[in-house]
Amino acid sequence: MLLSAEHIKKAYGTKVLLDGVSLYLNQGDKVGVIGINGTGKSTLLKILAGAEEPDEGTVSLDPNVRVEYLPQNPAFEGSRTVLEQVFAGLSPEARELAEYEAKTILTRLGITDFEQRVGTLSGGQRKRVAMASALVHESDVLILDEPTNHLDSEMVRWLEDYLRQYKGALAMVTHDRYFLERVVTRMAEVERGKLYFYEGNYEDYLRIRAEREEMAQASERKRQSILRREYQWVMQGPTARGTKSRERLERYEALKEQKGPEQRAELTLSAISSRLGKKTIELRGVTKAFEGRTVLRDFDCMLLRDDRIGIVGTNGSGKSTLLNLIAGRLTPDRGEIERGETVRIGYFSQENPVMPPETRVIDYVKEIGNYIETPEGTLTATQLLDKFLFPGDIQYSPISKLSGGEKRRLFLMAVLASAPNVLLLDEPTNDLDIQTLAILEDYLETFPGAVITVSHDRFFLDKVVRRVFAVEADGVVRAYPGGYTEYLAARQAEEKAKTPKAPAAEKKQERPQGPKKLKFSYKEQREYESIDGEIAALEEKLADVKRRQEECASDYVALQQLQEEQTQLEGELEEKMDRWVYLNDLAEQIEKQNQQ
Repeated sequence: MLLSAEHIKKAYGTKVLLDGVSLYLNQGDKVGVIGINGTGKSTLLKILAGAEEPDEGTVSLDPNVRVEYLPQNPAFEGSRTVLEQVFAGLSPEARELAEYEAKTILTRLGITDFEQRVGTLSGGQRKRVAMASALVHESDVLILDEPTNHLDSEMVRWLEDYLRQYKGALAMVTHDRYFLERVVTRMAEVERGKLYFYEGNYEDYLRIRAEREEMAQASERKRQSILRREYQWVMQGPTARGTKSRERLERYEALKEQKGPEQRAELTLSAISSRLGKKTIELRGVTKAFEGRTVLRDFDCMLLRDDRIGIVGTNGSGKSTLLNLIAGRLTPDRGEIERGETVRIGYFSQENPVMPPETRVIDYVKEIGNYIETPEGTLTATQLLDKFLFPGDIQYSPISKLSGGEKRRLFLMAVLASAPNVLLLDEPTNDLDIQTLAILEDYLETFPGAVITVSHDRFFLDKVVRRVFAVEADGVVRAYPGGYTEYLAARQAEEKAKTPKAPAAEKKQERPQGPKKLKFSYKEQREYESIDGEIAALEEKLADVKRRQEECASDYVALQQLQEEQTQLEGELEEKMDRWVYLNDLAEQIEKQNQQ
């Protein structure tokens, strides 16, 4: 075992983040840590990395185990060059050996000026330099806090491949669901101070968590059923000259005192927007350059009232510049931008606005208004904060007490509460937890206005957008229909078309053959004739199992067996339905062939 953290407790004031959690890392483990903002994910990583001490519990490393840690907001000495920062802590000999690898990784992460002072870098560039430093230093345990923030899609795909080949143990916090799907082998969810583990990747986590919650609900249904029966017995008078069983009464009281499964706190968003007229936003021939470099060239766009646009491109290509032009924060060097009179823009920028650290959370919201109109009616500032998962004790705390993710969620709430009809989102997934992202994605599906988003989160783009604008290196913006997956397929097809084809070898002239005649095999013919009856029988068995589950609600053992039987029957039914589709398609093709 490389690292063991046992019975870790950590609190800030009265807020308990970690309550006796344990985590163990072995060679080859790749653990993804998730949970809503403010639950203690980053705190857990800091404790594992030795950057923070727990209130109780111990963190132990095997002898000679080397740990490298990428914090969410790395601190630097501004006078160092990029290479000096990457090599910090290495001996001259180790620096010489690692120089080629360091420059390769930095280049992959979009950092090419190795002698630039880190004090002159942007926040995103500093995070990438810190990432390179963590990867260049030899390690047995790698701890990464939001490693995909400030990376473009190409960099994220490269990092995926790198970490999948990493031989040591990995623990990371990330909101990137495709990243979790492709890299991790175990999920750890921080919830109400506890740590819950799920074997497998993100997809496995979703499935197992749903099963766990269903089991908890089944146990609660059983408890309620027994309680109803025992309550009736308690309310009945004792038999003549008899008394009620004391043991049974005690069991009833103990059962009544048990708590049911706690309901997961969920963020709720409703589409708050203003009416958007026929005229939206139109860009005609827009060009913008910085220091002689053109980042946007002759760009035309008519924004539709219900548009869902994703903007992609390498870091520094001009994605945020395009959003700032649309928002009116920048003026074009050439071209025109027209905005309709009813256009009301909500801009969720990449960096949070300045939030006075000593201002209370509720006072920050009251600056928007004491009362906010929503589809459910008028909400007070307190009620709106409740909907955004800010409970009463946090509402009256200063903003300085919020985590980075909580500040991000507070900013999102302020933007949405201003009732925009055009939403501009610049890297909206940075520092937001997965639960909030899922709710935001559902919100954007029903949002009645237009949405334009810059994002490196491939899952988010696939879920939200209907067309993609790719900002090229020469400032030209190219449009692609569909989400990120469709865009990527189109780009790969373009690259394939550019690759010169090798001259085809001269083939020997073959005798032309007619099209192959379709027909059922003997086995397929028998299966085609019987499959409808088999599906009906499976559906009947499934209905019978569900009926028996209702009858056995108080028998946990029987209920569990029936649930396993239901899962097996559903799997068999799904397989049969797949075969039914295949066989019927084949039958239709055979019939068409015979009619010709």
